[in-house]
Amino acid sequence: MSTVAGMAVAAFIGLGANLGDRGAALQQALASLAALPHTQVRRVSSLYRSAPVDADGPDYLNAVAELATGLPPEELLQSLQAIEAAAGRERSYRNAPRTLDLDILLYGDASIATPGLTVPHPRMGERAFVLLPLSEIAPGRVAPAQLEAVAGQRIERMADPTLWPLVTGR
Repeated sequence: MSTVAGMAVAAFIGLGANLGDRGAALQQALASLAALPHTQVRRVSSLYRSAPVDADGPDYLNAVAELATGLPPEELLQSLQAIEAAAGRERSYRNAPRTLDLDILLYGDASIATPGLTVPHPRMGERAFVLLPLSEIAPGRVAPAQLEAVAGQRIERMADPTLWPLVTGR
């Protein structure tokens, strides 16, 4: 298992869907994340419903999951893309509506800039649907000024936490 200093890395993954049965897609994605090798789901935020950003289409359901993973970032990205493909994700154009969207938001404290992967996620600071659920499970990772900057975006915390049966305490 690839680890940093003998320990798994905390990776934060953004989950979203706005086509089909969004709740079922996110639940299946969470189960797929939990099944990744050398990976454990530590925490999952509440569900949030949000308007698409820089796009058209139905509202999204969003959440953020914290993983403890021994997968290197590039392998984690490949795994996320395989989970998206299995959920019918099509990349017809930028910001197109999608059956599932999985993004690496943070990978430990790493800064990564390769042609295929940028971490921290380059647009996470502009998106309430990332910052609110992230601040719920990792408040130290989001500054109050960041939350203020996205306060005008339409987003609603959902009251139904039963979507996440894989996480104890929910």
